Amino acid sequence: MTPPNAARRSERAHRAILEAAYALAVDRGAAKVTIEAIAARAGVGKQTIYRWWPSKGALLLDVLIDAVGAVSEMPDTGDVTADLKAQMTAVTRLFQSDFARFYTGLIAEAQGDEAVARGLAEQLLDRADGPRRARLAKAQRDGELRADVDVAAAAEALYAPIYYRLLLRTAPLGVDQVHALLDVVLDGLRPRE
Repeated sequence: MTPPNAARRSERAHRAILEAAYALAVDRGAAKVTIEAIAARAGVGKQTIYRWWPSKGALLLDVLIDAVGAVSEMPDTGDVTADLKAQMTAVTRLFQSDFARFYTGLIAEAQGDEAVARGLAEQLLDRADGPRRARLAKAQRDGELRADVDVAAAAEALYAPIYYRLLLRTAPLGVDQVHALLDVVLDGLRPRE
């Protein structure tokens, strides 16, 4: 009988920890999650968690990166409107799932934990904004957007309403509303006749 591969066991434990942290944060909110609870739910010892992550905040950031990986990719079909609609639809649908509770809990956690706030800015926002800005810059070079458009400001103008509606619940967060906001913003960014 061959002993189990240590790398496979390690990967299974890693995945179990990420899944346990996510489920607990959705159920309880990030602030009420403990390393002990994550370890118990994942079926590992606390030392296994601390081998990979220095803190609960660092673990939750990895859970976030894992969850948003696919939606942070920016398509490039040659049509910036279609690409933004596809990507913004993916982001909106993610926020319509139980992920919204996880994400808003992590945002709340970041208000009192500088390391989590810094991690959100560096690991999530920079990763998400880079592809968005690059796609807008390409659209600008292709003549789909005006040459004088600040692509960083444009990316913020496009995505800020999604986060605003998610965090403050000022209006429904739906795909139709996001597409309407996209049309308004892009109308101001397109070349003038």
